[in-house]
Amino acid sequence: MQKVFVGLSGGVDSAVSAALLKSKGYDVVGAFIKIWQPEFIECTWREDRLDAMRVAIALGIPFKEIDLSESYKKRVVEEMLKLYAMGVTPNPDVLCNHYIKFGDFLDWAESEGADRIATGHYARIQENNDLRSRYLLRG
Repeated sequence: MQKVFVGLSGGVDSAVSAALLKSKGYDVVGAFIKIWQPEFIECTWREDRLDAMRVAIALGIPFKEIDLSESYKKRVVEEMLKLYAMGVTPNPDVLCNHYIKFGDFLDWAESEGADRIATGHYARIQENNDLRSRYLLRG
């Protein structure tokens, strides 16, 4: 059975991803990624982490967390500031995906025994005509 670490944000998309993977027979581990936020911005990471923990408990899956705040600050925030100084408008999601989700998080998950990682990002949802059911499709 393949072990999949799901980046649980505390939101609906990642919770549904974890639930669907578990229902398909994968060995799912919920993983909360802590990123850096400047002190002057009210950050809800503690509440988000609690929500992610609640999802893991509800699904009956193990929960882990990784603090990537320093890496995020250096590789995403500082890089964005450099690009702004050069007159370029960066997309922080592209930097985060490259360096954090599919870089540091993937490396950590593999070192913890994961075969794959998953998130709830970029999901496509298909609604049925009866409006009672929806399908989560590949992103």
